[in-house]
Amino acid sequence: MIYGYIRVSTDHQTTENQRFEIQKFCEKENLVIDCWIEETISATKELNKRKLGRLIKRIRKDDLIIASELSRLGRNLLQIMSILHYCMDVGAKIWTIKDNYRLGSDITSKVLAFAFGLSAEIERNLISQRTKEALARVKSEGKHIGRPHGSRNSCKLNGREKYICQKLTSGSSRYEIARRLRVHRDTLSKFIAVRGIDKAIHTTAL
Repeated sequence: MIYGYIRVSTDHQTTENQRFEIQKFCEKENLVIDCWIEETISATKELNKRKLGRLIKRIRKDDLIIASELSRLGRNLLQIMSILHYCMDVGAKIWTIKDNYRLGSDITSKVLAFAFGLSAEIERNLISQRTKEALARVKSEGKHIGRPHGSRNSCKLNGREKYICQKLTSGSSRYEIARRLRVHRDTLSKFIAVRGIDKAIHTTAL
């Protein structure tokens, strides 16, 4: 059996690029994928909670798993090495495209697996450290990090100015209006102030 393994970490990522890479590789090598394994899950999850874990348990001698790169298999060296070690024990093969890795039973395969896994882990740690340092620098400069306060809820009120104005004019409380619009009362009050709705009502009343 030849398996094509695809993994993305979030719903915002697409599997199409990995599938295209694997299909293109198989055309070049005259291979046909018998079964595709796709999952949207972080590789930090325990292997037995992933589709890859279930695949590893049923893999047999001479079976082949093709992935775009080793980092698709796991997020740390120990996890990747344990997967490769198990496949070597049963006589299965793992090939990756970007790092051009071919798992075999020879010492070269073991050394390469260690080197690729270690370098991938070091790279992730460096990226994480640089991100933390950048965020700390921005925070030390007094800048806000992340989504502006109330922005997610405020966007719900866009286009509802007329409705809010009518309700306020008819005597509805801000608490009642906020409850109907499913936002916090403070969010509604800020929206009213920013859009000048309270001033419009006062002017109309005059």
